[in-house]
Amino acid sequence: MSEAPIRVLFVCTGNSARSVFAEALLRHHGGTAFEVHSAGTEPKGINPLTLRTLEAAGIDASSARSKSVTEFLGQRFDYVITVCDQARQSCPVFPGVHETLHWGYEDPAAAEGTEEERLAVFRRVFIGLGERIAQFIPLALRGSTLSRT
Repeated sequence: MSEAPIRVLFVCTGNSARSVFAEALLRHHGGTAFEVHSAGTEPKGINPLTLRTLEAAGIDASSARSKSVTEFLGQRFDYVITVCDQARQSCPVFPGVHETLHWGYEDPAAAEGTEEERLAVFRRVFIGLGERIAQFIPLALRGSTLSRT
């Protein structure tokens, strides 16, 4: 019998960039050990530069969609991770959350300038989240093993 995957929900305000990046990265690098979702406190739709950034990194985002946190109310998660300060303040409480974390990142959707300058901000946030996810995976896996023994 295989263990249930570690359930993770990433939350930001618009669910247009940061939480979508985090979801895609953890899905890509965490594999079947994780069941990953993302949502927004005020979903706005996925930013086209988010999709361009993921595509350039070779990460499939064809199933990505902007969702509200209300879609996940009542569900249990091992981790609920907010990726922006505003979402941290307005994120609802989820039952049975093993751990609530906050990873604050700037909003790439708020970047100004030319398309290339804005895309550079998306890439920078994507890279930062990728580094954080790389650190998170072994810690979450180790925590999962400890809590299930």
